[in-house]
Amino acid sequence: MATQGQVITCKAAVAWEPNKPLVIEDVQVAPPQAGEVRVKILYTALCHTDAYTWGGKDPEGLFPCILGHEAAGIVESVGEGVTIVQPGDHVIPCYQAECGECKFCKSGKTNLCGKVRAATGVGVMMSDRKSRFSINGKPIYHFMGTSTFSQYTVVHDVSVAKIDPKAPLEKVCLLGCGVPTGLGAVWNTAKVEAGSIVAIFGLGTVGLAVAEGAKTAGASRIIGVDIDSKKFDTAKKFGVTEFVNPKDHEKPIQQVLVDLTDGGVDYSFECIGNVSVMRAALECCHKGWGTSVIVGVAASGQEISTRPFQLVTGRVWKGTAFGGFKSRSQVPWLVEKYLKKEIKVDEYITHTLTLGEINKAFDLMHEGGCLRCVLSTDA
Repeated sequence: MATQGQVITCKAAVAWEPNKPLVIEDVQVAPPQAGEVRVKILYTALCHTDAYTWGGKDPEGLFPCILGHEAAGIVESVGEGVTIVQPGDHVIPCYQAECGECKFCKSGKTNLCGKVRAATGVGVMMSDRKSRFSINGKPIYHFMGTSTFSQYTVVHDVSVAKIDPKAPLEKVCLLGCGVPTGLGAVWNTAKVEAGSIVAIFGLGTVGLAVAEGAKTAGASRIIGVDIDSKKFDTAKKFGVTEFVNPKDHEKPIQQVLVDLTDGGVDYSFECIGNVSVMRAALECCHKGWGTSVIVGVAASGQEISTRPFQLVTGRVWKGTAFGGFKSRSQVPWLVEKYLKKEIKVDEYITHTLTLGEINKAFDLMHEGGCLRCVLSTDA
């Protein structure tokens, strides 16, 4: 492309400081250096993790920055030594890298990758510890190694998944975060078996993806727990079989679920990021074998608690990141599953707006009637 090796000036939504509206700015995006890829972002969705950092709750949150981590686009150019992708490839940026060479990747025990984490955690690129974004010479930090609220972004080559060009980018952008997180929490982290009883706390996008994963796994009962009863009709379409609103009960929710399930659920999933709900999710599990998976991200400094006896008597507490999926190798597989109509994606998209309407999109997300809002970047 004609822009190769050049600085590109484009539109991006900049978070100048916590809790202040994002501002659409003209941003300079430097060319990719060795081991880096510059991507033209065509569609980006909003996730609660973006709002979490924007709201000042993230210990790694740095400002000013360009948020966004659930997106799809086309490779514009690549830096020296990059062979994984080439210009023109359709890609999904992946906040969870996969190098295949580090201790984590080689362990066979985790989808976490350590190669670029030291840089992405502080908003810069690995090669020179600098940002590729600037406004009139002032650096703007990267976010999660992705920064997709921009018409162009620069990512590490280990943080980009090449996908089938037949896949509609305005849909499969969702496979960069929320949907795989929910599906994978069930399939990879918990390994839910057929006939299991499952409880899901929080029926947003991730919680509904957990429901879909549990239905696919053959769970016999899928109990949705949420304080908004309006969510139940939608949840049923994703596999939730029964609904419990904690506000309708005087007893603690864990006791309600234990009573409903003859001693507790086989698997529970906390998809909110609330430490008291995490405790309830563990304590509603069946003695002897119940497993609870923490999916939601709690605010900085929060701690979880329960009585040790809960664990001594056989319950297991686990966590998951990106649903345990290895990003570069398994996101393309998820795209193929979508193309074969084996997983839902379109059904999570409730709103479509443009990048210029991003503040409105965040308002929608907090109102509860919105699952995923997809933004086109041609604002």
